[in-house]
Amino acid sequence: MKKPLIGVLGGMGPLATVDFLNKLIEETPAETDQEHVPVVVWSVPQIPDRQKALDGSGESPLPALYEGIDRLIGAGATRIAIACNTAHFWFDALSAHSTVPLLHIAEAAVARLKMNVSPPASVGLLATRGTLASGIYQARLAQEGFDCLSNTGEEIDILFKPGCYSVKRGEVAAGGYLFERAAGALATRGAARLILACTEVPIALERIRSRYLPICIDTNRALAAACVDYWRAAAR
Repeated sequence: MKKPLIGVLGGMGPLATVDFLNKLIEETPAETDQEHVPVVVWSVPQIPDRQKALDGSGESPLPALYEGIDRLIGAGATRIAIACNTAHFWFDALSAHSTVPLLHIAEAAVARLKMNVSPPASVGLLATRGTLASGIYQARLAQEGFDCLSNTGEEIDILFKPGCYSVKRGEVAAGGYLFERAAGALATRGAARLILACTEVPIALERIRSRYLPICIDTNRALAAACVDYWRAAAR
């Protein structure tokens, strides 16, 4: 039987992958190097843009995502985490392709949400159009009895999407202020908690020390915690 090894399909974007790895370390109760989670990472920023693929202006990332899955399995991964919410639009296809199980970021985030608040609270989603269109969060939130709020199309166009690409080009604080305005719109409409359903968002909000951080569910951190839970159980 193979020793448990976490595979990380990353590069979407590279800063979000580094943030995920940092939070994987933070979520691990360890006193020595040897008690940390073993990880193999495929971080290839040349994977085609997920947002552009879903709005019809770019090529599909699926072949490149398949390659990443194959490389991680070849390196010995026994579970794979995808450090990108929008890439979960293709989760079913990737799961069917993979010979090892994939961890789902929305399942991890909703599980973490339930530790912080009980239904029927309203939950706001800070997410790309592709993630919203996939319904991966709305379905799980509804199943647990939560109401769901999302930004308007105009807010996505003038706040969320520019914020996302600001982070990708290294203007992290600028992206944070745009995300904070998008978060504020959801909070004003009654969101008791905000799910940061894009892995660029927590990086930017943390950079500006956003006032909304206390009500946020960081999906990168939730996925990291799920990886730790898997590894600790499998390594016994």
